[in-house]
Amino acid sequence: MGQSPTQSPAHSLASVALTGDLARPVRLTVPDLLAWPQHRARVSFECATSGVQHHRFEGPLLHDVLYDAGPGFDPARRKDRLRFLIAVAGADGHHALLTWAEIDPDFAHAPVLLAVGIDDTPLDRAGPQLVLPQDRCGARHISGINAIRVDGRYPSWT
Repeated sequence: MGQSPTQSPAHSLASVALTGDLARPVRLTVPDLLAWPQHRARVSFECATSGVQHHRFEGPLLHDVLYDAGPGFDPARRKDRLRFLIAVAGADGHHALLTWAEIDPDFAHAPVLLAVGIDDTPLDRAGPQLVLPQDRCGARHISGINAIRVDGRYPSWT
């Protein structure tokens, strides 16, 4: 017996929309994110409600995925990318904001992951997680990411 379209595996996978100042906006699933080189991170977060949490994450670097989508800065002008912000939203309403400089190899080069697995458990149906291994507190850890917006066109401050 065949599955109806609403029961097919493709429909049960969470996806994340990459939007904003990108040449190639796209919607990606966890299986799509497996196409990038996978990185691993052991992370300890100090959680306000449950103490220290230890986890192992695996996934592509946020920088690699966003760079592939074609951010709207001039790559030949190193400082042009410093004006870009990255807003990440989770399905549960949590949000985090990063700067391009945090993830860029020419600047802070933080190993920020779009995790596709946690503690050897795939996140296909839950969606990717934002993991900032360098953060002591897990407040910018976003589960079930459904949107990432790259923005370099906010109004002038003058």
